Amino acid sequence: MRDFPPTVTAWTEARDGSGHRAGIGIPDTRGPVRFLWWLLRQQGDLVLAGCLCSLLWMLPTALTPWVFGQAVDEGIRAGDAGRTALWCGVLLLITLVGASSGVFYHTVVVRSWLYAAYGQTRLVTHQVTRLGHVMTRRAPTGEVLSVNGSDGEQFGHFIEIFSRLVGNVVAYVLVAVIVLQISVPLGLVVLLVAPVLALVSSVLLRPMAAAQTRERSRDSELTSMATDIVAGLRILRGIGGERIFGANYARQSQRVRQAGVQAGSWGAFVEAVGVLLSGLFVVALMVLGVQRVRDGDLQIGELITFLGYALFLVQPIRVVFEAAQQITRSVVSARKTIGVFGTTDPWPERAPLEPDQLRALAEGELVDASSGLRVRPGRLTMVVSALPDESARLADRLGRYLPAGDTVPSGDDEATGRAARRATAERSRVRADLESRDAERAQGAWGVTLGGTDLADLPLDQVRSLVLVSDTAAHVFAGTLQDAVDPHRTLRREQAEAALHAAAAEDVYDILPGGWQGVLDERGRGLSGGQRQRLVLTRALAADPPVLVLVEPTSAVDAHTEARVADRLPAHRRGRTTVLMTASPLLLHHADEVAFLVDGEVVATGTHDELVAGHPAYRSTVLRGDAEAAAAGSTTGTTTTGTTAKDKEVTP
Repeated sequence: MRDFPPTVTAWTEARDGSGHRAGIGIPDTRGPVRFLWWLLRQQGDLVLAGCLCSLLWMLPTALTPWVFGQAVDEGIRAGDAGRTALWCGVLLLITLVGASSGVFYHTVVVRSWLYAAYGQTRLVTHQVTRLGHVMTRRAPTGEVLSVNGSDGEQFGHFIEIFSRLVGNVVAYVLVAVIVLQISVPLGLVVLLVAPVLALVSSVLLRPMAAAQTRERSRDSELTSMATDIVAGLRILRGIGGERIFGANYARQSQRVRQAGVQAGSWGAFVEAVGVLLSGLFVVALMVLGVQRVRDGDLQIGELITFLGYALFLVQPIRVVFEAAQQITRSVVSARKTIGVFGTTDPWPERAPLEPDQLRALAEGELVDASSGLRVRPGRLTMVVSALPDESARLADRLGRYLPAGDTVPSGDDEATGRAARRATAERSRVRADLESRDAERAQGAWGVTLGGTDLADLPLDQVRSLVLVSDTAAHVFAGTLQDAVDPHRTLRREQAEAALHAAAAEDVYDILPGGWQGVLDERGRGLSGGQRQRLVLTRALAADPPVLVLVEPTSAVDAHTEARVADRLPAHRRGRTTVLMTASPLLLHHADEVAFLVDGEVVATGTHDELVAGHPAYRSTVLRGDAEAAAAGSTTGTTTTGTTAKDKEVTP
């Protein structure tokens, strides 16, 4: 029997004959029903045990009216004490079986619930860590969090109601057989109840599912909004925008509440219909039974049996309605889940290279075919672009990251009718288009070569070991300063201090009580924007990759600190390939080579001084701040330093 916590073996290369991912631990994302069936198969032993315990729990209750009726007819009415004692013993035995099996059922079903709920968490974690930045391109953050949390609970409830439904259905069939043997008309009444319930359920569950889907989408959007607000709270306070975003969050929260009320209203209505039908069934069965006794077709004990079953069958009917509601909720959750689990991997597994082969690649030339950029090994190359987004896209390509624009749009839960269908169709079209691109990436070349080898031909972990991209979106995590600089604990103190010095981040060490063991808050709260940026730069330098790509590493620091970084960085990275995306003259003066990027293509290369002297567009891009400062200085009678002035570090 599977124990808790579950072992996740998902997303291996095992596939079935149809080409779909299949096997133990690999989610079947071909549809919500297939996913739920996969979920049941994942813990087949627990599900089977739960169904058996549920059956043993329900059968004694189903047999009790029949045993009681036999005791009345064969023992009490006939005056046979022995038969009475016999049937009383049978009644005691099935009562003990029902009580003990109920205990086992509760134990098994709780274990199964935990396995499904927390197994979902581990699957989501596995998928996110496997895909990395691809995950955020294919699903909103709030969607991933909702799949990880609330949907896991829904799947736990689904496993529980499935086993309970099996026990109740078998008990229902047993009761139908018993009453058919006693009276065919009454047995037919019992058998006809199930089709009527199925027909009513099919009519009511569709609008209920739509209401629950709307609630689920709004809740995901609310979660995404909350994560964005928390991430940017310091910035929002700095610009006075917390009230605006707080009001937006409050409005979205009310929309979630309204959707929840609508979904709950439909659920209550379906429940009320179930109670009404159950009551009508009981009344009909009792009326027919009394008529049969009056006509002499039934004995008193048989009438007691029918009356007992009239009350007993209320439970299976209600379980059927409860299961219908839970299955509907689970299908909604499964539809969202397969949007996360069904994300294609554009980086298929490749055969890893030997260490000596990796070292040979690290010493080779880095070439981007799309832009024409050629980075000679062991040199400090800087890339200048009038549009920062162009250089950022180039950095993503050099590190084999997906373009930022390859993103599935979020849903518009305000849309209804045709608008909703159009939005859904558009999202499906975009997702299909991105999956097609991912498939092409998986089969084709990436277009960036290192040492003559395309990065698409390398395993992703080896690409990450060769090329490290550090940009302005990098985070500082909670923990000690040592954890922030050396998360893998592989550096000597001298190496960490050298990286800290090269990034001009000694002041971060000085302001933390405890030095290297000083504690940083989440996202580096308490540090200025420039301090956080230099700490990220320290972490990148400390990793000491063969190829380091830095995107605007000094955009949030003052001019004096930037000058220190410009003086120290080349010496720290001497002999290793470094690519720096910047337009800062302070940094460009220290470049071995500068590449000027226009419309995504390299149009000129040379030293900074050569390009300033011979390329007007480059000069306009790099010295634009100097020209503006010079104009301001001539107006006010002041002088300028000839470099871009940054008066202070930015504190978001």
